[in-house]
Amino acid sequence: CDMPPEQKSVYLAAAMQLKERVERVLNEKGIGRGRMEVLSALTQLRQICCHPALCFEGYAGGSGKLELVEQLLDSLLEGGHRVLLFSQFTSMLAILRRVLEAGGVRTLYLDGKTPTGQRLELVNRFNAGEGQVFLISLKAGGAGLNLTGADTVVHYDPWWNPAAEDQATDRVHRIGQERSGQV
Repeated sequence: CDMPPEQKSVYLAAAMQLKERVERVLNEKGIGRGRMEVLSALTQLRQICCHPALCFEGYAGGSGKLELVEQLLDSLLEGGHRVLLFSQFTSMLAILRRVLEAGGVRTLYLDGKTPTGQRLELVNRFNAGEGQVFLISLKAGGAGLNLTGADTVVHYDPWWNPAAEDQATDRVHRIGQERSGQV
């Protein structure tokens, strides 16, 4: 999706700074010892694509991806769908939660800090019909959950390991699912 001008400006400036930093580290340490710096730079650029506020406190501009997901969710919810929305960044889930709840969308939330006993309670509440969108961190929701109350899965941001995304998607495709699922 396209970035609005302010997001694109932030992205390009960060990309230029990160490129210089990564080149300097690679020249000094080589690829083997500089690998973490490369991954860190890529992660920061991916976060800016999700929403620049993940990297820059006080960022007040827009996010093309967030706008697109809001439109998608409006359409899905109007159609009576119930959604699992995954992100690997809990800070992005917090932004999504604020935006959705401000728009009147009922959400449930689960991440790695959710106590074990509460996880099952949240799953049962969602499967019983509470909430329209279940926001879940990819790591916390990748295994052990049966979320047949949803019929749609949205991955806000891709994961390095596609198998982890598949595992999260499979939370909808479980025994007891009576509807077709879409991703």
